Amino acid sequence: MTEKEGDKTRILLADNHHVVRQGIRGLLEREADFEVIGEADNGLDAVRLAHEFRPDIIILEARIPKLDTVEVIKRIKSEYPVAVLILTYYNDDQIIELLIAGADGYLLMTARIEELVRAIRVIQNGEFICDPLVQKRLLKYAASPRPVALNFGEHLTIREAEILKLAAKGLGNRDIAAYLGLTERTVKGHLVNIFGKMQVGSRTEAVLEALKRGWASLEDG
Repeated sequence: MTEKEGDKTRILLADNHHVVRQGIRGLLEREADFEVIGEADNGLDAVRLAHEFRPDIIILEARIPKLDTVEVIKRIKSEYPVAVLILTYYNDDQIIELLIAGADGYLLMTARIEELVRAIRVIQNGEFICDPLVQKRLLKYAASPRPVALNFGEHLTIREAEILKLAAKGLGNRDIAAYLGLTERTVKGHLVNIFGKMQVGSRTEAVLEALKRGWASLEDG
């Protein structure tokens, strides 16, 4: 398929619990612009179906059989830039591994359907979303000692540093643009430059590194 029918967001579900998949499918298909185009009950099938169907979004369980979820994300992301949303019961240290691997968002199963719908729309727009409870894990990660090969801080311009700090607080590109009086296109351009200077591949990695090195905070202000 070379074109999305009706410009719908095409979603692949990957969870080893059939009842969970069916429940999520039923809820998402209430949205006129969402289409669930496939289901996988293990990591190998998730990779295979992602390559076959080329979805816009993959909703992925944090622990899935036959292939480690980190490897699932890496294999799929190496093929094409799909957005990956982790939806899981688990709130543990694996979060960091999954985000570094390239996950674009992390929600817990306690999320309401409207929060899930919003998360899909947010990450499809190239932005990061995270369950509030998961932020504590990110703060713990930021506070822990970890060697870093390069010092990127002095290479960021004042404007780039501002944008990175706002991104770390969870603001999307549109909100950052409005706050700084810029266009969304300009914000996206700055983010691309930030990724290059920090030698990271995604917004998530940039935010994690900024938190780690104390350039940004999840707190208000």
